[in-house]
Amino acid sequence: MSILKESSIDQDFALLDKISEHEQVVFCNDKNTGLRAIIAIHNTTLGPALGGCRMQPYKNLDEALNDVLRLSKGMSYKCAAADVDFGGGKAVIIGDPLTDKTPELFRAFGQFVDSLGGRFYTGTDMGTTMDDFIHAKKETKHIVGVPEAFGGSGDSSIPTAAGVLGGIRATNQMLFGKDDLSGVTYAIQGLGKVGFKVAEALLEEGANLYVTDINESSVMKIQEKAQTTRGSVTVVEGNDIYSQEADVFIPCALGGIVNDDTIDKFKVKAIAGSANNQLLSEQHGERLTQKGILFAPDYIINSGGLIQVADELYGANKERVLLKTKEIYSVILRVYKEAELNQITTMNAANKICEKVIENRGKRNSFYSPSTKPKWDIRN
Repeated sequence: MSILKESSIDQDFALLDKISEHEQVVFCNDKNTGLRAIIAIHNTTLGPALGGCRMQPYKNLDEALNDVLRLSKGMSYKCAAADVDFGGGKAVIIGDPLTDKTPELFRAFGQFVDSLGGRFYTGTDMGTTMDDFIHAKKETKHIVGVPEAFGGSGDSSIPTAAGVLGGIRATNQMLFGKDDLSGVTYAIQGLGKVGFKVAEALLEEGANLYVTDINESSVMKIQEKAQTTRGSVTVVEGNDIYSQEADVFIPCALGGIVNDDTIDKFKVKAIAGSANNQLLSEQHGERLTQKGILFAPDYIINSGGLIQVADELYGANKERVLLKTKEIYSVILRVYKEAELNQITTMNAANKICEKVIENRGKRNSFYSPSTKPKWDIRN
């Protein structure tokens, strides 16, 4: 065998090694619409894979593949923590969401999703919108998170904010021995759909807030809200939010905000917010623990939105969603206590809890097949 052939085989196995933790990775290509996408199914022990589809102008295929593998694995843990009967999956479309979208592209994507026969459900993520998936839904029933007029469950920021508030209550319980939201000072980064709802609720409880957001309109609105409550709002500029003398930091905007630059600035007792991927790396979680800062794992505290889209497959029911979202309080509290008991980071504690859930379920059902008619899916 020539050196060239040996090298080629090594490269092939390197790809298999990269995806070895995943059950299935599908590369999707449609020349007519320009669709280039990857669907990654990490684990279907708990049920069919569920995860959003993001659209980004990735620099190369490796960058897109690494992203979809990382995100789909994260969804397995998120689904386990949220106690929904779904496994982890994710999809990425390679392209510029500002210039490359067409209805035909999303219909083509819907056809690829449909070809998986129910092993993967998807919806919006970074760079995609509910309207995009109205087109995909014309080709497959395995779409969630569409507008209410098309059978969806509506604004997912409502249960997401409710879950964050539950996580903050659990944090206060761990820190102060009571789960009241009042009498505590919070620093909120980001007043988008979720952050604003969290800020409103805290003000109504009489909390004192430090807030920052690039949108001046949102800042003005929360200041006006404060005037009608017992709480107060102090507006700070950009990165100054990291160094405020608050009890709890609530990140509701960017990911990677716990990093080498910010950790030394933090004066808070805990971090509990809705932003995704708050830790830039695992070592930053360890540094928070060393500094005595409690960290609410983001994939648990922000899982209210996941609970809502998963619930659509039973037939959308907002009351049921909010009832289940209340369980986030107990899960976060359990994570804190297990981390303290075992002297590990809260992220490691959360991961171990989720891995145990998947392991226990796998003892009786290790692989999801759409040929098995699941009772939860009312359309089967």
